[in-house]
Amino acid sequence: MKAVGYRTPLPIDDPEALLDIDLPDPIARDRDLLVEVRAISVNPVDAKQRLRARPDAGQEYKVLGYDCAGVVVGVGKLTSLFKKGDEVYYAGCIARQGCNAQLHTVDERIVAHKPKSLSFAEAAAMPLTSLTAFELLFDRFGADRRVTYNAPRKGSILIIGAAGGVGSMLIQLASHLTPLTVVATASRPETTEWCQYLGAHYVIDHHRDIRTQMQELGLGEAEFITLLSATDTHYPGIAELLAPQGKIGIIDDPQKPVDARVLKRKSGTLCWEFMFTRSYFETPDILRQHDSLTEVSRLVDLGTLRTTITSNYGVINAANLKTAHAWIESGRALGKIVLEGW
Repeated sequence: MKAVGYRTPLPIDDPEALLDIDLPDPIARDRDLLVEVRAISVNPVDAKQRLRARPDAGQEYKVLGYDCAGVVVGVGKLTSLFKKGDEVYYAGCIARQGCNAQLHTVDERIVAHKPKSLSFAEAAAMPLTSLTAFELLFDRFGADRRVTYNAPRKGSILIIGAAGGVGSMLIQLASHLTPLTVVATASRPETTEWCQYLGAHYVIDHHRDIRTQMQELGLGEAEFITLLSATDTHYPGIAELLAPQGKIGIIDDPQKPVDARVLKRKSGTLCWEFMFTRSYFETPDILRQHDSLTEVSRLVDLGTLRTTITSNYGVINAANLKTAHAWIESGRALGKIVLEGW
C-alpha cells in the first residue's frame, strides 16, 4: 500500500522529512478494524511527532496521521461495533502507526460512524479536536450540560488560542451544550471572525491584557480557562483570571515549569488534557471515545455542530503533507487542514 513516512526526525524543509513509501498491507487483529483511508487531517501533534518520534522497533519508517475518515474493509475476530462497508471516523492511537496510509488498523473502541451529512474530507477534520474539546469540557472540567436550548447563561469559559482546531470545536460545544458564556481569544481579523462564526459570545485579543478586557465586558473572572497554545506566555498571570474554585486545562507543551502553587489561594484545579491517554493506556473507560465521537456525529447531523475544515491541500502524498506541516508550524493555522484521496 502507499503511505507517507520518514526514517528519522527532521525539520520540515529537509528533503527526507516526509517520504512517499510503500508498505505491506496491515492485518486487523482482535478488536481492530481495517480501514480504507479516504481522507486525513493534520494536527500540531503530527509536526511534534515528526521532530522527535523515531520508527518503532522493527520498523524502517514512522507513519504519522491522527485524524481519519474512511470505510471499514476488514474486522478482527473480537469486534462487535462495526461491519465491512461502514463509513467511520476516528483519531487513532499515538502508540501505533498513523493513518497517513491507504490502509490503517485501529481499535474499534475509539472509532465512530462518520456523520452522514459530511463528506470524508469534512469528517476527517473533526475527530482529534472534537475528542480533545469534549474531554476538556465534560471529563476534565465536569461542565454542566444545558437542559434546554434557551436556558440562561451561567458562568464563563475563557478559551485562549481559540481559532485553531481544538478551540474551533470547544467554542461550538461550550456555546451549544452548556450554559457557559464563551470568551475566545484571537489576534487577527480573520481569526476573530472565525471565532464569532463558530458561536463565541465575545472575542478578545490575547496580545492585550486579558484581565482588563474581561472586566470591560463585565465578566470578571472565568470559572474555566483553557490554554490551547502559548501556555508559557499566558500562565504566569492565569490566577488573576480564574474564579475561586475554578479549573484550568492545558493541552500544549510548555517549555517552562507550570507552578500550581499560584492557584492555592483560590483552590483552583490544574488539569492536563491529552486525547491519546485512553487509547495509549487502554484505560477501562476507553469506549468513552467511541461514545463521545458518536455524540459529535449525531450533533453534526442535527446541524448543531459544524465541521472545522478550512483548507483542502489535495491528495495524500509527501509533498502536500510537507506543505501542511509547514503551515501548522507557522502558528497561523485557522481551523483544520485536510487531504483526501491517493
